[in-house]
Amino acid sequence: MVESSIGTPLLWGVFSLVILIMLALDLGVFHREEHVVKTREAAIWTGVWIGLSLLFNLWIFFHDGRGPALEFLTGYLIEKALSVDNIFVFIVIFSYFKVPAKYHHRVLFWGILGALVMRGIFIALGAALISRFEWILYVFGAFLVYTGLKIVWHRGTEVHPEDNPAVRFFERFVPMTRRYHGKHFLAREAGRMVATPLLLVLVVVELTDLLFAVDSIPAIFGVTTDPFIVFTSNIFAILGLRALYFLLADLMDRFEYLPYGLGAVLVFIGAKMLGHHWVEVPIEWSLGVVVLLLGGSIVISALVDNRQAEHAPAAFPEEEPRPEEVPIHPSDEAGGEGGAGRP
Repeated sequence: MVESSIGTPLLWGVFSLVILIMLALDLGVFHREEHVVKTREAAIWTGVWIGLSLLFNLWIFFHDGRGPALEFLTGYLIEKALSVDNIFVFIVIFSYFKVPAKYHHRVLFWGILGALVMRGIFIALGAALISRFEWILYVFGAFLVYTGLKIVWHRGTEVHPEDNPAVRFFERFVPMTRRYHGKHFLAREAGRMVATPLLLVLVVVELTDLLFAVDSIPAIFGVTTDPFIVFTSNIFAILGLRALYFLLADLMDRFEYLPYGLGAVLVFIGAKMLGHHWVEVPIEWSLGVVVLLLGGSIVISALVDNRQAEHAPAAFPEEEPRPEEVPIHPSDEAGGEGGAGRP
């Protein structure tokens, strides 16, 4: 059954209002002008979002006690780690559609805004199901064990944008232009309104996050069934996803063993849900296991990467610098400035 929530109607309202204000400041003030987000800026924003998350966690500790605070922290760490898979997928999507680097933040902003709404719906449905059918926890647990083993077996997530149903749907039914029109998702050409490739990229990002939510939401319900803690830990992790993307995009190939850690975490949480009727795992133990698995996989990845770097042959410099932005898709045979390829 769903445990009594620490979230009062007033607290839900205040939290939602603060999140909306932060998002408005993000796009309307701090990122009003389109630009390429550099590593330093990404590091600062990553620190800001993590700092705000920890401050909120500290507030829960003083307001509601040690247990809810540990539940929030554990859920936050799980969602934060799972978001690394999102980053890998975003890299593939942006590369496939040749999205100019200065528009990455805009797509991620609106994509994450949609993700907040979808996650809220998923969490509300999950809480309602658990409150009426406690056996749904066993379904969630079995699904997490299966997903975790699948991640370990395949060592991560494979992405093929060309096979995405949204891409095929747009190609067939939605009037589209093959050219980017700056930051706009819609444009007028030949007297009619058409979708730009940027809108297609946004749709693919939204659908991708929807699939990831199927894994992440049950995982946090394996830590706590308090809807407020599930929602807030999820939201704080998602809000920092954009900055984390710009910070880690060039380093993703160094996290070679992180998929094993993520898969092991999902298997652990799933097994915990399957056995919750017979064995109660203290939240402190859950947090310790999550930190050990994720931290261990990151440390092993770093050690292996350093060892490979020491034994790697010296690389010759490229004769010509690689362009930062490629405005047309490789499959296009022609296109002008601002052009975009066929998805």
